[in-house]
Amino acid sequence: MILEPLTVPGRPDAVTQLMDYVAFAAAAAGLDEQRTYRLCLAVDEIATNVVNYAYDRGRVTGELTIAADQTDDGLVVVLEDSGAPFDPREAPAPGDLDRPLEERKEGGLGIYLALWGVDDLRYERAGGVNRCTFVVTL
Repeated sequence: MILEPLTVPGRPDAVTQLMDYVAFAAAAAGLDEQRTYRLCLAVDEIATNVVNYAYDRGRVTGELTIAADQTDDGLVVVLEDSGAPFDPREAPAPGDLDRPLEERKEGGLGIYLALWGVDDLRYERAGGVNRCTFVVTL
């Protein structure tokens, strides 16, 4: 499978294009519905955080670039942005998941779901670019 990378503006309305790309890549790689959903959720949560926090909901100029590659073992999706350095793996897990929704603190759940949704999530910062690599094994 060869998919050209896709670059979109760092705005809330552009995240849907990223999800379409990931869903197409997952189908081409033969992922089942559940694994596709979990991968899409993971990418969506990280991309949405970039748009909302690094790019201030589209008020700060920036882009998101996504690429996918099928390997012998699975599917690798790479999401890049030029926002401030942020490693999602270092975010604390929400400690109040057993509490009713109205009693929970806001924030942190999306990153937790992203980490849960894939087999591996890697982060690196190189040349002013954040790179999150999502891995789903077949």
